[in-house]
Parts: sequence; structure tokens; C-alpha cells
Amino acid sequence: MNIGEIKQQNGRLIGAIATRSIDLPKVGLRAVASQNERAPIYEIVTFNGNRWVQIGALWEQTSNATGEAFLQGSIDDPSFPEPLPLALFGTDEEGYRVAWRRPQRRDDFGPATRGSRSGDAPSGGGFGGSTAGADGALMGAAGELNDEIPF
Repeated sequence: MNIGEIKQQNGRLIGAIATRSIDLPKVGLRAVASQNERAPIYEIVTFNGNRWVQIGALWEQTSNATGEAFLQGSIDDPSFPEPLPLALFGTDEEGYRVAWRRPQRRDDFGPATRGSRSGDAPSGGGFGGSTAGADGALMGAAGELNDEIPF
């Protein structure tokens, strides 16, 4: 979702970012002069009515799918419930489109079951066949277990 744009104005990259709950009418990109390869390319600054304050940073990234270069980072402020992730597409000369995408939440354990392409759960509910009989006792050749191997 596009939430703003930043363009060249009098030799500076200036624009605006707005969502339903955030309105930053004056946002700028300030180049970072650093020899560190892990340093951001730009600081994101906004004018608070009195001065420019830093609210984020952008790093250069390359799309794995297309090879297109873009800027990625986030803005944050104590008034925000959480940082707002951003991606900027374009160039310094042509300007940038500011995009936002809700991060996908990761389930630490993954899906409960993995279905086949037809959506059916695999046999055994995803964990394979049971080694317990109806009475809970181990089925099969109990003598084949090796109790010598520590966990």
C-alpha cells in the first residue's frame, strides 16, 4: 500500500507520509556519510514545527525476484504503538514511492498439520504412525530399543 512520496525539492529529498493515524506532512531523507558497509543510506527526518528530528533510517536492498534496488527501513516514535516498516521504490532523481506492508506473523511451531495439495491431512496426523497399542503398551519388537543411547 502506498502511503507517501518523496521527491527532489531544491536539492533535497522532501515529501510526506500519511496513514489513517499518522500524518507527517514534511518528511526528508538525509544522506548518511559513513564508511561502514552496514550503515544506513539515509536517515528519515521530519519537521516537528521547530526543527528536523530523526524518526527512522533506510538501507539499500535488492529484490531477489527482479534484481531491482530499493530502500527498506522503518520509522518509529514514542507515540507509535510499534515501528512502521517502509520500502521506498524509485530513484533520487525521479523520486520515491513510499510503500508499507503489514509483516506476516510467524507461528513459532508452524502449521498444526501439513496437508497434501488436495488439502487432506497426511496419515497419522503429520506425526507418522503410532508405536502404541490400544492398551498404551509399545507395539513391535521391544527388544530392538537401545536404552544405552542418552538423550
